[in-house]
Amino acid sequence: MSILKLKPSCKDYLWGGSRLKEEYGKEYDGSVLAETWELSCHPDGPSYIVNGKYAGKTLQQYIDGEGKDVLGTHCRRFRDFPILTKFIDAKDNLSIQVHPDNRYALKNEGQYGKTEMWYVMDAGKDAFLYYGFKQEITKEEFEKRIQEDTLLDVLNAVPVQKGDVLFIESGTIHAIGKDILIAEIQQNSNVTYRVYDYGRIGKDGRKRDLHIEKALAVTNRVPIMKDKSSYPHVADCDYFTVDKLNLDGKVMKKMEGNVSSESFASILILDGKGTISDAEETLNFKRGDSFFLSAGAGDYTIEGSCDALITTIREKAAPVRIGIDIGGTDTKIGLVDIHQKIIVFETMKTNASRSPEEVIREIGQKALSLLEKQGIAMDQCVGAGVGVPGTIDQKNGIVRYSNNIKWENVELAKKMEEFLPIPIRIANDADCAALGEVVAGAGKECQDVIMITLGTGVGGGIVLDGNIYKGKGIGGSELGHMVIVENGEPCTCGRQGCLEAYASVPALVRDAKRATGKELSPREIFDGAQNGDSVLKEVVDLYIRRLGIGIVNVINIFRPQLVLLGGRLSGQGEMLTKPLYNIMKEGCFGGEKGELPEIEIAALGNKAGMIGAASLI
Repeated sequence: MSILKLKPSCKDYLWGGSRLKEEYGKEYDGSVLAETWELSCHPDGPSYIVNGKYAGKTLQQYIDGEGKDVLGTHCRRFRDFPILTKFIDAKDNLSIQVHPDNRYALKNEGQYGKTEMWYVMDAGKDAFLYYGFKQEITKEEFEKRIQEDTLLDVLNAVPVQKGDVLFIESGTIHAIGKDILIAEIQQNSNVTYRVYDYGRIGKDGRKRDLHIEKALAVTNRVPIMKDKSSYPHVADCDYFTVDKLNLDGKVMKKMEGNVSSESFASILILDGKGTISDAEETLNFKRGDSFFLSAGAGDYTIEGSCDALITTIREKAAPVRIGIDIGGTDTKIGLVDIHQKIIVFETMKTNASRSPEEVIREIGQKALSLLEKQGIAMDQCVGAGVGVPGTIDQKNGIVRYSNNIKWENVELAKKMEEFLPIPIRIANDADCAALGEVVAGAGKECQDVIMITLGTGVGGGIVLDGNIYKGKGIGGSELGHMVIVENGEPCTCGRQGCLEAYASVPALVRDAKRATGKELSPREIFDGAQNGDSVLKEVVDLYIRRLGIGIVNVINIFRPQLVLLGGRLSGQGEMLTKPLYNIMKEGCFGGEKGELPEIEIAALGNKAGMIGAASLI
């Protein structure tokens, strides 16, 4: 069974009419039927299968049962079913609204944003809809007009008639006017920000909520050009491709199509009647019917007299970014999706004794290999971010100085572009790790985060108001190179007494060897201290005190919401965080009265740097 006839979920919004029941035969007991969700896997309104062994099941249950291959290879990039198809009967005006893009919606709503298209199936004599602004307005004017109920004065009212098509990109303010019947294909989302609703009262007896703050954040406040051509398609974007089928029953009375393994096909019958068939079966259709043809179904035929919309998913991946984390010992290369998830990653030895050119060449080759193995074309990759230890000139893409990998004035971005012909952005590796934790890890709920990475060196990443703090010059922050002991241990930067000279892995190993005469690993040192070895306990206690001094200094300057520990030594968990918190209570100005930040272990482990680097794009 490859042709599935679908039954919709029905919605009785207060502005709806009855045409979908009376003229399109939709089964519904209520008097108002505003929308039917014809092709939907959305939990707010799934569509159901009418025929075959999955009859009575939802479309999502069919996909779960048969596997995602029924959606096609072009859908692999989507976390959820990609689209939602509706019929909309607007007896009255819909609210003025706007939809967010993916990035904003995923961050704030936990689901995709919404780009959509409207095909006008029928419209009254004076019917119109709102589509963008007449002229560009400021954010302040936008907010003021919402508050003063004068927003309609600056909206672009577009007269419509049967057959008109509008493409509504996320961020476009819009509304369907009364006396219009529409077929809508959209992203699989139910996120709408309402900004004006004519003062209407909802079922609960109160005015319906407005979402002004969110709308202000996402709305495109410049006029939108209506006639964006998608020739030869009705609509075409990253999320759906829509084609129009017209059979007049005379000259054109049959269409033969093919559903490949690349994408399923959705067929929405706007008008007419006839049959749809494949090698196994023939099904009758009438206007208002909806069909799902699974990917790889092969040849099918539509015969009769009808207008229909056929929707498929084309070959275009959602933005994939490359995240590269260059460390003193290892370099990690990962592919990161729009959900800040790593699709796949690979680790290579940095081997700083090699020339920068050799290291960059190997990184570029491995990144290309990852893309190839995942079947991701280069034009589907929007860029690469690189985290590097040391002093970084982000603007010019140059590593000015990195004592950990012995690089000086290396034009990293320029050299990397020789292998990866995409935008390249670079930043300090600790900054990248901090950013990764803020966008996807332990700092997701915070805007002001300090992260200390304890590895071959000691890095420091500062995120303020959700952005990496870079300062006015090159280099950004170098928390590992604050002096905590005057004339102390020599540091790799050339100074003495830096935090890195006491809190890095080599520093801990050095101090343990001095105390015991043995070459011990960090785990052996901490295990020994925990198991009662008094010498190693003294080594660890001193290590924590020195680290605590550095952390207290940073807190007194920046007053973050959260301090995160990352890097190799952060795996010691509470052996570090508990005593460090006590040091913070004693050393931070104001103590607990000053609202001490939490101190936690970073959640993403060695993936934070890759995710943060990718977030530079």
